Order: sequence, then C-alpha cells, then structure tokens
Amino acid sequence: MRRRASLVLLALAVFCAALAPLLRWYAYPRLAKIPPNQYQAVVLEAKDATLLDYTGGMQPRKVDKVTIVQTLKGDVEASREIEADAGKDVVVWDTLTYIIGPDGKMVSRIPERYIFDAHTQDPVHATGETVDGDPVKREGIEFKWPFFTEPRDYLYFDAQTRTSSPIHYVGPRTYRGMDVYYFEQTVPWTKVPMPKKMPIEGIDPATIEQTTGTTLWYTAEVRFWVDPVTGAPVNAEQDIRQEMRGGIAAGAPEGRLTAFAGHVTMREDYAEHTRALVAANRTKILALHTYAPAGLALGGLALFAAALWLEARGRRVQASPVSGP
Repeated sequence: MRRRASLVLLALAVFCAALAPLLRWYAYPRLAKIPPNQYQAVVLEAKDATLLDYTGGMQPRKVDKVTIVQTLKGDVEASREIEADAGKDVVVWDTLTYIIGPDGKMVSRIPERYIFDAHTQDPVHATGETVDGDPVKREGIEFKWPFFTEPRDYLYFDAQTRTSSPIHYVGPRTYRGMDVYYFEQTVPWTKVPMPKKMPIEGIDPATIEQTTGTTLWYTAEVRFWVDPVTGAPVNAEQDIRQEMRGGIAAGAPEGRLTAFAGHVTMREDYAEHTRALVAANRTKILALHTYAPAGLALGGLALFAAALWLEARGRRVQASPVSGP
C-alpha cells in the first residue's frame, strides 16, 4: 500500500515539476497581454492655472481650475483587422483628451488612435495611427510601460509635439504603499500644431497661422510613478505651458500670449481608483509569472520528498525480522 502511495506521490511530483516551467515560459508570454476591449476614464485637474480667454479680449487670465477628462476605449474590430496582417496580438486604443474651462465649456479636444503590441507595448504602425486626425508614426511607448518594467530610460512619445524622446528613470519610490519606479521627462519649447477643435466657432485653426502668422508653442515637465510589474502608471503629474507667438500675440509683451500654464494632477478619487485597479492586475500578473510556477516547483519538491520517505519506510518494514511465538 505504501509503495502504491509513493508511486502516486512521485507521479504528482513529476507533474508539478513539468508544469512549473511550462506555466512560466510558455503560458505566461501568451496569456499576459492587454485586453483589446479595455475602457478607462480618468479626470485630471490644474488648479490656479492660467488660461487664454478666447472670447474676452484674447488675454490670459488666472482661473480656479481647468479640468482634463481623458478616456480610453479599445476598438476590438480594428484590432482583429490589424492582427490579420501583423500576425500578432494587437490592441487599438481610441483616446480623447477633453479640456474644460472653469465655466464648464470646452477649451479643446484632441483624439488619438494608438496601435500597439498587446504583449510588449511596442507600437504597431498601421493605417489609422493618428493624433488629432494627423497621421503619425510613433516610436517608443505611450500611456503604458511594458510588463516588468526595467529600471532604465525609455523612449516616450509626446502627443503634442508628435515626437519621441527619452523619459529618464530616476529611481524607486513608494506611492500609497506600492513600490514603484519614478520617471521624468522634460519637453523643451517646441512649435506644435494648433488643436483642430477650439472654443471659437467658425474659426479653422489650420488657417490661423497662415492668415495671421500666429504659432503655438509648448513645453512640459512630465513625471510618472509606474508599477514595474504591470507597467501601468499609478500616478502622473505635468507642468505644462503653451504660448501663442507672433500674429495676434504681437502686441503682447515679447510677442507672446500664454494660452495655458498649470500643474496638472490626477483628481483624488481617480488616483485612488487607478491605484486599486493596478494593484489588482499586479496580483494577477505575479500569480501567472511568479507565484504559481514557484508554488508548483516547491510542491513538486515536497511531493518528491514524501514519496522517497514512504518508499524508504516501506523498505524498512519489509527488512525488519518477524518475531516468533
């Protein structure tokens, strides 16, 4: 009976030992990916900001708050179409950055279509890759870092300038009890396209520069706190400045008008929701990548030791002399 039990334990030990590396190096690379149907919304705020008053004399004014609503929606059908040509799992995100002034009216809205590899987060270049309707060819990451982010610099795409530049790894940090990586990027003053949708009806922003000589310039200091397991930012802050130069700004000091200046942060309720969401996904990734393979390996060793112990005990019983009457 003991011999049969030891054989069963040995078979289970072999099964666990074989399943552990299979789960880690075969299942994990295939199962760990961004779902194509993801939907997410986040609200950011810039308090005590400076905003150009388009309807009140085109002068910059201090305002209590500017609200930025960012939505992200996966396009499943577009993902399937691109996957057929790309030969790999692809995610298509349609995002919208909607900026609202203190009066509740729209300041601008900028849509994006972001196409990337579901496993590595590397950009996938396909028809429809755009920012505010303009075709782009992204290099590097945007919105999300890869799974198991490394403590190093990455190339990060800035939607305002339509260019990529390094975002620098600064060091480890703790954010709301989570161990995260902290990144910083400074975007120097750069001439950028004007948003196609602006608060003044009947004006085509594309013609403003041509007819008045007015140009829009942008600079930003960007900071991200990134969970290294999921690669998802748990917090983000930006110091943004936008200026109109020349043309209608010619009469302003130094020929510049501040279109926007503010410190943008995540609203508190969305910050906590984002942290909780990332923490839940972190547990799932670790279970697939680390906990389950390690548990199976340790379980296999324990079962193997138990099988050897039963076998040795059975042999000792068989070898012991039988006492007579």
